[in-house]
Amino acid sequence: MNTSILHSLNTVQDFIRFCVTRLNQSNAFFGHGTDNSYDEAISIVLHCISIDHSIADNFINCALLAEEKTQIIDLLEKRITSSTPLPYLTHQANFCGLSFYIDERVLIPRSPIAELIENAFDPWIQYEQVTHILDLCCGSGCIGIACTYAFEEASIDLVELSPDAINVANINIKQHKRQNQARIIESDLFSNLPNKQYDIIVSNPPYVHAEDMSNLPDEYRKEPQMALEAGNDGLILVDKILSQAKQYLSPHGILVVEVGNSMENLINKYPDTPFTWVEFERGGHGVFLLTAEQLLMRQQ
Repeated sequence: MNTSILHSLNTVQDFIRFCVTRLNQSNAFFGHGTDNSYDEAISIVLHCISIDHSIADNFINCALLAEEKTQIIDLLEKRITSSTPLPYLTHQANFCGLSFYIDERVLIPRSPIAELIENAFDPWIQYEQVTHILDLCCGSGCIGIACTYAFEEASIDLVELSPDAINVANINIKQHKRQNQARIIESDLFSNLPNKQYDIIVSNPPYVHAEDMSNLPDEYRKEPQMALEAGNDGLILVDKILSQAKQYLSPHGILVVEVGNSMENLINKYPDTPFTWVEFERGGHGVFLLTAEQLLMRQQ
């Protein structure tokens, strides 16, 4: 980069503005923690100067060191030229206000289920009734680990088939010091689970259908295909969850599953199933909820 540009940029605000311009001029696609160039620019700059978002306003007019300027430009250019999502470059992503280690072995956390966890799944379940939670297809472990904060007296089983993802989830369990509350089970959905019942079964499984897979932006193609692809209708794993979950759900329990854009396919496939489609204040769609009673009554 032209050194004169670096000399003309001095403050945190200068570099945020510059990053916004470069991102807008590029083919960068957003959706992995941020959904616009401004928020992405802020994340790039604050990561390089080790400043938390919550206190960033206090430093907006501070001048940057030459080394910090170089780090920002290098990270920005890598983000643009490689079409790599920012969390893979910084190895950090936020979910439910918590920081998680992330790399290319797992999906980047972005599920709207975070809002449900923050509200302790109210009003669909009573807090004091929750003693056991199951996180199916846990990936990085963000959903299950976030549940340990929301339900501090509950035990959480995190289920994952990918050994690579299990390694990342273990990193996050240790990082959050949740070893006594959360454990990982290597399993293809319910196949290796103990004979027990859970008060909440929550899952963000692979659900991208074939048409969406063929149209994914480059950034999404950096994520593990195993964590995204789910056949022509996007329901390969969801079908299995619906047919098997009732055996593992307590009588007062709930099943919560994200299906994203495969929502319409699911409704058409199971027209008699009384899905509750959760509405989110912060945006997001395609998350359904079923009670244990509804699961027992539904036709297979």
